[in-house]
Amino acid sequence: MKKRTKLPIILSLLAALFLGLGACSNSGDKNKEGKEEMEHSEMGHSSSGDVPEGLKAAENPTYEVGSQAIIESGHMEGMKGAEATIVGAFDTTAYAISYTPAAGGEKVENHKWIIHEEIKDAGEKTYEPGAEVTVNASHMEGMNGTVAEVESAEKTTVYMVDFTPTTGGEKVKNHKWVTESELSASE
Repeated sequence: MKKRTKLPIILSLLAALFLGLGACSNSGDKNKEGKEEMEHSEMGHSSSGDVPEGLKAAENPTYEVGSQAIIESGHMEGMKGAEATIVGAFDTTAYAISYTPAAGGEKVENHKWIIHEEIKDAGEKTYEPGAEVTVNASHMEGMNGTVAEVESAEKTTVYMVDFTPTTGGEKVKNHKWVTESELSASE
C-alpha cells in the first residue's frame, strides 16, 4: 500500500521538475533584450499616467503630445513597430539600470528606462555608469525601493506613450518611458 501512495507523489514531483527545467532551458535561449521583453510582458504595462514630482514638460519636443510615432525599440513583447500616441514629452536624463527585484528572483539586466526624477534623493547631478541608486518607480513588479546599478545615462526627451502591441492584446496606456531615439515619424 505504501508504494502505491508514494508513486503519485513521486510522479508529480518528476513532472514539476521537468516543467521547471523546460522553462529554464527556454529562457536561456533568449538574448538580454528578449528576456527583458518577456519580463515586461508578464507585468501590467499600463500606468496611471502620473509623472514624478519636478519633471518638466519638454518645450519643443520632436513628437508633440497627441501626435503619432512608430516605436523602434522592444522593451517588451509587441512594442517594436507599434504605432504610439504621444501622451507626454519631458526633458530629463534617462537611465538604463540593472537590479534584483525586491521580492527576489532573477536579476533584471539593462532595464530601459527610469528617469532622473525616479531616483530617490537624486539632486541635480547626473549619475555615471556604475553608480548605485535607489529606484523610486514601479514600472515592473519588485522595482520600487531596490538599489540599482546605473548602466548608462542619456540626456534626452522621454515620452509617455499609448500603443496597441503588434502581437495583439489590450492597449497599453501611459507606458513609461520611450526615448526620442527610440521613435520614428509615423507615415
